[in-house]
Amino acid sequence: MVLLNATADYRQPLDPRDAETLGPAAAEEVERHLSVRENHAVTPLVALSGLAREVGVAAIHIKDEGHRLGLGSFKALGGAYAVIRLVLEEAGQRLGRTVDLAELHSQEVRAVAREMTVACATDGNHGRSVAQGAELVGARAAIFVHSGVSDERVAAIARFGAEMIPVEGTYDDSVREAARIAEAKGWIIVSDTSWPGYERIPGLVMQGYTALVREALRQMPEPPTHVFIQSGVGGIAAAVAGHLAIALGDRRPVFTVVDPARAACLFETARAGRPVTIAHGEPTVMAMLECYEPSLVAWRILSRAADAFMTVDEVDATGIMNRLARPVSGDQAIVAGESGGVGLAGALKAIADPVIKAALSIDHRSRIFVVNTEGATDPGKYEEITGLSPPRSPRRTGKEL
Repeated sequence: MVLLNATADYRQPLDPRDAETLGPAAAEEVERHLSVRENHAVTPLVALSGLAREVGVAAIHIKDEGHRLGLGSFKALGGAYAVIRLVLEEAGQRLGRTVDLAELHSQEVRAVAREMTVACATDGNHGRSVAQGAELVGARAAIFVHSGVSDERVAAIARFGAEMIPVEGTYDDSVREAARIAEAKGWIIVSDTSWPGYERIPGLVMQGYTALVREALRQMPEPPTHVFIQSGVGGIAAAVAGHLAIALGDRRPVFTVVDPARAACLFETARAGRPVTIAHGEPTVMAMLECYEPSLVAWRILSRAADAFMTVDEVDATGIMNRLARPVSGDQAIVAGESGGVGLAGALKAIADPVIKAALSIDHRSRIFVVNTEGATDPGKYEEITGLSPPRSPRRTGKEL
């Protein structure tokens, strides 16, 4: 299914708060933070030229975030960045002066960080980033995981020294429980979703994601004409759509948000024209996208900057994992997790459907950009779906910054 954006806010300028959060100055600050990370490297932009020829478009480029900062997901850009920013700000307040990034490992700042606890709910990848950020700065982390998070993903978070707190129910249940306990204990919630009265920190998380967009624009020979980005609560989709709208202005691409059909909270929000919570049904294999309530900040951006919303099915998600693992002639193989290739799955579904293809103005000149948002963050699940063993991650040797 595809739904063109018909909201009252469509094509209106971004809210000034969001334009500041996702604009060039903020993105440059993110890149400055990344520049001091010991294992930072620009992630690959892979041209799928064979696939583009096969489906009849000019180009398909995929930004492979499976290589990001040793965490295997774009989420590495958001949670850890927000934690670092919050620690520096808290230190500045306590010391009565501006504290620069260069002071992060000073005794004064470390003393402040040791008294801080950051907390979040997660499907796996965001919690890993928050936990890594806390370890980097010397803060404590409490990560709330619902019953659908696999043991492998829980273990991957726990290795950063985080306290793991199980929650019965869905991701949205864990978000509410994390907020409740954090308020009672005086912890700082570092969430990638927002709700009334809680917007700034999710904005910092989204701000971290602008780094991948800036990198991709520098890597591409020409800006894209079409972008397909998968959505959970909407953070990555909003960050990409918002930054592209600011960076490219009138030349911005046609932007489509791709939801799992079983957890289509952004699609249904677009249909209703306002944020809605959808019913919890059968779980989706797209575990990182299984969210039933959108982020309010993300919706505020997407209602203005997204052109269309669509859904993909379970078979689309597993099919694209296998297609990327066993590419057409000449294309590079890419390891994509259950949620990683969903944007590309949406793009191929749109191209194959004459009605959707026409509605999105896709033709032989179209240049498509997508993001592989995660590698094999659950290696067992990846092997089960593809029949292939993912490459082993480099052995972790300790903290880095």
